[in-house]
Amino acid sequence: MTTSTRPHHFAGGPYPGAPEAHPNTGVAAARATDLCKVYGQGETQVVALDRISVEFRQAEFTAIMGPSGSGKSTLMHCMAGLDSITSGSARIGDTELTGLKDKKLTQLRRDRVGFIFQAFNLLPTLTALENITLPMDIAGRKPDKAWLDRVIGTVGLADRLKHRPNQLSGGQQQRVAVARALASKPEIIFGDEPTGNLDSRAGAEVLGFLRNSVRELGQTVVMVTHDPVAAAYADRVVFLADGRIVDDMRGPTADSVLERMKSFDARARTS
Repeated sequence: MTTSTRPHHFAGGPYPGAPEAHPNTGVAAARATDLCKVYGQGETQVVALDRISVEFRQAEFTAIMGPSGSGKSTLMHCMAGLDSITSGSARIGDTELTGLKDKKLTQLRRDRVGFIFQAFNLLPTLTALENITLPMDIAGRKPDKAWLDRVIGTVGLADRLKHRPNQLSGGQQQRVAVARALASKPEIIFGDEPTGNLDSRAGAEVLGFLRNSVRELGQTVVMVTHDPVAAAYADRVVFLADGRIVDDMRGPTADSVLERMKSFDARARTS
């Protein structure tokens, strides 16, 4: 893979520039308005997010980038209901997260949000299929078999469903985690450095499957990453610095993302 263009192709689908089966609807799957997150008080106070307003549209793949400490993971955690916010608003669809009781928040995360983390978070005693359906099993819901089969086909796991995690490669384990996130038909999937523990080939596979899920399944994906090549799989890149959004790029390439990141670094050194 060169860094001068967007990724050309991957198993399970055509190149990312191909016509999308699920075009962007323009409807926000998640939205933040004047979102602030402050840790500590007094002299130890840290403003992690400083009045951020952003929306993530349905059937779109967004990457969040920025230097270490810029607030990118904090933004994702606040938007996903994994962390409380200090002020402002965070919504999944039309549901305001602020003020939701713990039970309602847990239910929202389980039923409407999918998560993919850098650590695969699979249960070692369960098969790949059991790991994929675990959230629905806990919720007492039966998976939609047609959808489950489609998801498994999309991530290329049909011949690995009876394997336990220790019988799978790192890339295959992360594909199980992707399938688990997709299986319950969430409104939005959040990924925190989902390819951080993978080699470049396995990482490209997982990113391809996420790209495919947006185009072919109409999924909405928001991914935190530090990697310009990973960001090039997205439709859009949102750049953070010092807890604020400083740029918003559409149709990214690895080179254009890298150049933008270099310009931020240069600006930080001269300020």
